[in-house]
Order: sequence, then C-alpha cells, then structure tokens
Amino acid sequence: MARLALPVRAIFLEINMIDENQQPSVLSMRQEDLDELLTRAAERGAERCLAHLGLENGHAARDIRELRDLLEAWRDARHTAWQTAIKVATTGILASLLVGAAIKLKLMGGPQ
Repeated sequence: MARLALPVRAIFLEINMIDENQQPSVLSMRQEDLDELLTRAAERGAERCLAHLGLENGHAARDIRELRDLLEAWRDARHTAWQTAIKVATTGILASLLVGAAIKLKLMGGPQ
C-alpha cells in the first residue's frame, strides 16, 4: 500500500473526550500512532468477527471456499432442475398435441 510522505514536523491529532468525572479532556497523538491504533483495532475486530462466525482457526479460508463451492453446486442443481421441469412440460404438451392431432385425423385405429 502506498503511503503519502508526511511533512518533517509531526502531525498531532486532538480528540475532545469526557473523562470519568464528566470533565472535558484532550487526547493528543501523532498520526503514526493513530494509524497503528486503528490498524490494531481493525485486526481485533476482524478476529472477533471470525470467532463469532466459528471461523477463528486457521481453516477459515478453506471453510469459506467450501461454502462457496457448496452454494455454487446448489445453484447449478437448482438451474438444472428448472431446465428439466421445463423440458418435461414442453415434451408433455407436444405429445398431447400429437395425440390430439392423430385422433382428429383418425390416424389412431379407432372407430371410423
């Protein structure tokens, strides 16, 4: 990831907070410290989220790939089932039309 060059002087961030006595206080930190703090917080949050989903062990990537493969297989099966149902319905309709035409044209050995 590309980082922007910071000026020589340190960049400070001031956050207005209220302490436990309901007194306003100011927290100052450098930009680098803030970046590190946010990175650690994001990593902890991601770890907690994976743990909440039951994917905290080292197999999370494999588990997610398997779930995606399973979902893709389900979608393929559903698509194939719809195609089969449409083919069966189309074949039934065409067979009915042929039988109806044969009866109408008296091609079936029935009473003349």
